[in-house]
Amino acid sequence: MTIAKSWWDRGIHADRRPFLEARGRIKTAIRSHFLGSDFTEVECPALQVSPGNEAHLHGFATDLIGPDGVPQRRYLHTSPEFTMKKVIAAGETRIFEFARVFRNRERTALHHPEFTMLEWYRVGEPYEALMQDCTAFLMIAAECAGSRSLRFRDRRCDPGAEPERLTVAGAFDRHAGIDLLATLDAAGGADVAALKVQAEAAGVRTAADDTWSDVFSRVLAEKVEPRLGDGCATILCEYPTHEAALARACRHDARVAERFELYACGVELANAFGELTDPVEQRARFEAEMDEKARVYGERYPIDEDFLAALVAMPEACGAALGFDRLVMLATGASRIEQVIWAPVAE
Repeated sequence: MTIAKSWWDRGIHADRRPFLEARGRIKTAIRSHFLGSDFTEVECPALQVSPGNEAHLHGFATDLIGPDGVPQRRYLHTSPEFTMKKVIAAGETRIFEFARVFRNRERTALHHPEFTMLEWYRVGEPYEALMQDCTAFLMIAAECAGSRSLRFRDRRCDPGAEPERLTVAGAFDRHAGIDLLATLDAAGGADVAALKVQAEAAGVRTAADDTWSDVFSRVLAEKVEPRLGDGCATILCEYPTHEAALARACRHDARVAERFELYACGVELANAFGELTDPVEQRARFEAEMDEKARVYGERYPIDEDFLAALVAMPEACGAALGFDRLVMLATGASRIEQVIWAPVAE
């Protein structure tokens, strides 16, 4: 029986060390970029009342036991978002963090159960400012890694090229021949039957119990995402409000939201919002997501009432979360996320 070598084997570590050194340079340069732009670095606790309220995100649960010996359920956060928005409600205006976050049921070449998320917020600025930040970070990462291109497997992306800005509706039309907006209405309704017909015509399978979001996600994963970020990065923007998460609706069209994702070499790197600050609407979205989680997985997470209370005091802002390990991967040409993490979680 052959025993697999661990990450701390000297030979394996020697192979990974150039990636890890580049990781350190990239982190230092991005931190300097933020500090030079009047941002404040913050630190958020990993233990939270709720790990987040997205149907397909899975948290790690534990018990917080006080002096009275009574256990209280807590979760490792899947993002520092809730706490960072509370910090904004407290009065901060430009903040960032390299946060260690935790997501269960995720382990692939691009996923790790514990990883580093770079998250930042700007108060009183349009979410387009985050697009400029993302563009700058691509160039910073490549320069620190001594690379002229971002790479993943056989894909290449020029970090110095202006990213293509493409709406989700435009991407569905271009890559799948689907008129996405025709399946949505301004009141928030979604026609799953109409989307199924178009998806099946595009060669995407559907099931009888699929929701509109199920079909949307399958088309996105199979037809759209693999075609993004070749040659130059892609900013995929104006997500349907049905997929808005914590983003506010666009003023010019209530069917879509101020949300974008950054792609390079077919890899999703960042997710950004013009932030929703309406606690009533946010509660409704959370409850709908937890209903879906209960339907699919048979469980639900609590809603952080303190977070909803903070939204009342939160000013208009925009925020982004970037998978730092993935950025390092693309800058260094690493093929698996474990190559750029100092101490991977044991399998």
